Amino acid sequence: MWRVLARRVARGAAGAPGLMRSCRALSAAGAGGGAAVGVGAVPLGRGPAWGSPVRRPGGLPLPPAWPRLVPRRCCSLPAHQKVALPALSPTMQMGTIARWEKKEGDKIGEGELIAEVETDKATVGFESLEECYLAKILVPEGTRDVPIGAIICITVEKPEHVDAFKNYTLDSAASAPPAASVPPPQAAAPSPPTQPSPEAPGSSYPPHMQVTLPALSPTMTMGTVQRWEKKVGEKLNEGDLLAEIETDKATIGFEVQEEGYLAKILVPEGTRDVPLGTALCIIVEKVSDIPAFADYQDTAVTDMKAQAAAAPPPPPLVVATPAAAPPPQPAVPSTPAVPTAGPPPRKGRILVSPLAKKMAAEKGIDLAQVKGTGPDGRITKKDVESFVPPKVAPAPALEAVPAAAAVAAAPVGTFTDIPISNIRRVIAQRLMQSKQTIPHYYLSVDINMGEVLVLRKELNQEVSDNIKLSVNDFIIKASALACLKVPEANSSWMDTVIRQNHVVDVSVAVSTPAGLITPIVFNAHIKGLASISKDVVSLATKAREGKLQPHEFQGGTFTISNLGMYGIKNFSAIINPPQACILAVGSSEKRLVPADNEKGFDVASVMSVTLSCDHRVVDGAVGAQWLAEFKNLLEKPVTMLL
Repeated sequence: MWRVLARRVARGAAGAPGLMRSCRALSAAGAGGGAAVGVGAVPLGRGPAWGSPVRRPGGLPLPPAWPRLVPRRCCSLPAHQKVALPALSPTMQMGTIARWEKKEGDKIGEGELIAEVETDKATVGFESLEECYLAKILVPEGTRDVPIGAIICITVEKPEHVDAFKNYTLDSAASAPPAASVPPPQAAAPSPPTQPSPEAPGSSYPPHMQVTLPALSPTMTMGTVQRWEKKVGEKLNEGDLLAEIETDKATIGFEVQEEGYLAKILVPEGTRDVPLGTALCIIVEKVSDIPAFADYQDTAVTDMKAQAAAAPPPPPLVVATPAAAPPPQPAVPSTPAVPTAGPPPRKGRILVSPLAKKMAAEKGIDLAQVKGTGPDGRITKKDVESFVPPKVAPAPALEAVPAAAAVAAAPVGTFTDIPISNIRRVIAQRLMQSKQTIPHYYLSVDINMGEVLVLRKELNQEVSDNIKLSVNDFIIKASALACLKVPEANSSWMDTVIRQNHVVDVSVAVSTPAGLITPIVFNAHIKGLASISKDVVSLATKAREGKLQPHEFQGGTFTISNLGMYGIKNFSAIINPPQACILAVGSSEKRLVPADNEKGFDVASVMSVTLSCDHRVVDGAVGAQWLAEFKNLLEKPVTMLL
């Protein structure tokens, strides 16, 4: 019907009373609420001319026939504000709610502290921007890995509105790991009958603080607890050394931030691959509170146990499989003694990772004889790989089945599996990443070191006895000055930009028993040779003793790797990203060089160096310019004073 009316209006059918009555009727129907009127009613949005009003024959527009649909907000809760976790540092992606400074129902003034949030850099206070009342805490204390933007609490303007949010829940808050704000699911979970001891932190325990594993280096994702410096029950003072943590760079001492008493150690010594944010221990304020944490377990530890026991059927199968393997060696009196010592601490069930189960089944290893080094004695892949059968077992096997014993004894002692440390793992990852993603090219040059050796001898006679300048000190100084003259070599590839650094921080490669590390000589371009020498000696000593602090090896704009002391003539080093260059220094050797004398030649001490460059940042001509400046500074060391 609308189409018929539209065609008539378009044709200018003036003087049609039926048409006018129809248009008025339809217009009145629309103004009355949009209800269907008669047979000609159509659904909303089906007019004759979309987006334009219908016009009368005289050209005047008809009154609008469509009602405006205004959305209504249906909500039984009073006016409130959802407070989200902000980004408290430029690199922050997640945070940990270390402590709530306010309780539900408390009044919060403008600028007052609501909570303390642990970021990837430090623990920062989170302040309120306006006056309000804390109605509901959605993320409890100790919750780790809370993403930015997650709703952590609800605030209201009036205190009488607080009670309305007593049972308030938020779907987005349910993604937080310890959903302590939703007790019903925990009560309904079947885990309490099997593990009654673990309880959510803060449920029935005295006031305490969970000490979590922080990020001790920018690239650190996991750590190893090398040693606990304190025992359970000991008093802790601010600044005391609590434990030694092996990171991906070095072994660093972890200090206590507050006074208290060590109530519980959650991660034992030697535990490897501990994720960041994992609770390491419990600290309390009073000595009398220590016994209450004798059976304490962190929720994360409970989750790890739940994952290990997630598939109950496989453990009996794995245990039964090795049981079928021992029949070829029935006469082994000492093997039962080892399993009897293993099962009691595990309460009849062996904690083992799925991969370790599979490997043990393939190798026919009885898991009861394997000592687990993981959390709570959990058997890991490394434990199965490094497992060596007891020496007592082969003796009876020689008498019963000589051939089988000979085959089993052959692999013993043929190789040794060395566990990979965190430092070695990170070195492998970064070097492989460098070679696979950075387009390396190499430039080499020979440098006459005659004048440097003469100047070094003279300066060593002038300086104090506790300072002895080395050739490497001259190389560091010359490299820094060359970087100032050719700043393109003192740049970094940052994916979206090339960052040209205005200061020269030289990373010096140092070999340690744990692996390679590159402590930094900061501001090498403005330091003298004596100052550089002191820094290098101090940093090298700390590196070999594993006492470097994170700020002493993180960063750097240019790297030097010197193998000349080992007699290496030349080599090509791998770039340390995001840096653009690394200088490989070889040894000095006597060579015949042309000279203006009677013989026509002279004997000189010549050193070979190779510059590895990132072709994305440093072009070949730029790398050649840097080497030319570096060579001139060493062949004429007096110019370093200019």
